Amino acid sequence: MLELRPTCEHCNKALPPDSTEARICSFECTFCATCVDDVLGDVCPNCGGGFSPRPIRPSNNLKDDNYLGKYPAGTQVRHRPVDAAAHAAFAAPIKKIPPAKR
Repeated sequence: MLELRPTCEHCNKALPPDSTEARICSFECTFCATCVDDVLGDVCPNCGGGFSPRPIRPSNNLKDDNYLGKYPAGTQVRHRPVDAAAHAAFAAPIKKIPPAKR
C-alpha cells in the first residue's frame, strides 16, 4: 500500500492525496513535478531511479472499502533538501540511461 507521503522531500511543497503534481520512485521517494524536472533531472537522489506520477487513491468507497477513508494518506514529512552540487555529480552518469534500464 502506497504511503501517499504529504510533501515534496526537497522543497516541502504540500502534496495532498489528490495531487497530480506528486512524483514517486519505486521506493516511494516523493517529490513535486517541478523538483523532479528542474532540480533532479528525473534521477532520484536516494536510489538513482526515475519517477512516475503518483497514483491517486479514490476518495470515495467505490468497491470493497478500497479508498482514502479506510487507507488514509501518510502524515510523516520527510523534508530532506537535496544538495544540488552533490546531486549533479551523482546524477551525471545516470541520467543518460533511461530510467527503465538503470
